[in-house]
Amino acid sequence: MALETATAPYDLRFDTGRICLDLLATAHPAERLDSVGALRAWIAGSGLVPPGTPLAHAGPSWPPAFRELRGCVGRLVRAGLGSGTWPVYDTALVRVNDTARPAPPVPRAVRAADGTLVRALDGPPTCAALLAAVARDAVDLLTDPVARGALRQCEGDNCPIVYLDTSRGRRRRWCSSETCGNRERVARHRRRARGLRTVVKTSPQTIT
Repeated sequence: MALETATAPYDLRFDTGRICLDLLATAHPAERLDSVGALRAWIAGSGLVPPGTPLAHAGPSWPPAFRELRGCVGRLVRAGLGSGTWPVYDTALVRVNDTARPAPPVPRAVRAADGTLVRALDGPPTCAALLAAVARDAVDLLTDPVARGALRQCEGDNCPIVYLDTSRGRRRRWCSSETCGNRERVARHRRRARGLRTVVKTSPQTIT
């Protein structure tokens, strides 16, 4: 099944620049990880597993575990948007570190039908292994001053999406130019139009 077909029903996005930030995006504008099917689609779309990896063993305990990790990562990432400092003992930090302890899914190079080498996993990925991969990505992000300095929150109205700004000059303002950026441009055009109408209405009449 093509990736677009698998992820389309769940309206998932993978454009933040990091897997852990893509996980945060699943909470906006509504809960996306509300079913095992949605989580399977997110795992496949995020690149945590190679294309075509079977995930039929994923169970109902998986979505709550990912949502819990999402909450902890979100707390730390949003703190990183400010001073980047945390209390000595922070439950979110402890939880992310503990989640990162297990080994992530083990990749292997295997021969495809055409003889080329492709990536596969050594076995079915466990929930703990997949969570560890996301948690390690969060640890890498939060401990890298350059990457942390590129963290941005979307400037769109009521948009909490956090992304990694790798644009030239670090001038990216929106999580997506097609969504929040387009809405801002439309709103700006409407404000200008209203302003012109106001000027026309309040201009003094020309006396002839």
